[in-house]
Amino acid sequence: MRVFVTGATGFIGSAVVQELLGAGHQVLGLSRSDKGNQALTAAGAEVHRGSLDDLDSLRSGAAAADGVIHLAFIHDFSQYAAAGETDRRAIEAMGEALAGTNKPLVVTSGLAGLASGRLATEADTPASMGRVSEPTALAQVARGVRATVVRLAPSVHDDGDYGFVPALINIAREKGAAAYIGDGQNRWPAVHRLDAARLFRLALERGVAGGRYHGAADEGIPMRDLAAVIGRHLNVPVLTKSPEEAAEHFGWMALFAGLDMPATSARTQQELGWQPTHKGLLADLEEGSYFGK
Repeated sequence: MRVFVTGATGFIGSAVVQELLGAGHQVLGLSRSDKGNQALTAAGAEVHRGSLDDLDSLRSGAAAADGVIHLAFIHDFSQYAAAGETDRRAIEAMGEALAGTNKPLVVTSGLAGLASGRLATEADTPASMGRVSEPTALAQVARGVRATVVRLAPSVHDDGDYGFVPALINIAREKGAAAYIGDGQNRWPAVHRLDAARLFRLALERGVAGGRYHGAADEGIPMRDLAAVIGRHLNVPVLTKSPEEAAEHFGWMALFAGLDMPATSARTQQELGWQPTHKGLLADLEEGSYFGK
């Protein structure tokens, strides 16, 4: 299968490209820079110049492929609504190119905020958090597209991670303490980057129209346990913060640091035959690469 991949040079996308190539697929990767071109060519993929704002490039990339995996997103929390609107237009453009073909369109979403205080399942639908990717993707099913959604855990971990866990580590370094909120029993799901890459491939190959799939290997790691590992590796105290103190300590991360969002991937594993095999988040942290060791 020839697969058009947006976000193909990113932390997750580069792993997806390798996963697809290793399974015998061809990859057409979206790139907006010479550096991206070089990375894709070195990986063995074809280059398709364009960007999320260039809808014609997205349409032509999708039209030239047997399926699409959409990973690209503008991660600017200060302009989250605008980023969501860009994502909506991008998904609709690629859906337009695939209309009536029943070709797969796999769109990335997230598990953060999907359910509060209970185990989120694939049957849950997002109610807030400004999400537009899921409803926009699944609306393409009516256009004759085999659209599916992969919901990733808030921590997709491996060497090179630049997401939430590195942010927590940097905050602990800056503040001189690793912290959690309240009793620290609020839970985060997590998945290794290479397991996530395999999930995207399986969703492309086996996913059913309208399917929602969960990228969660660790169902829910208590925030207190994360703070304990961070504190031990940085040799700083581990403290509890009240909800009122959280904003001062965590800054923009306060909202996420207090979320209780465990999630199961049981149905995903059953339906797609996905079995996470790589180390969990705590084991990854213990190896020390997140701390420059």
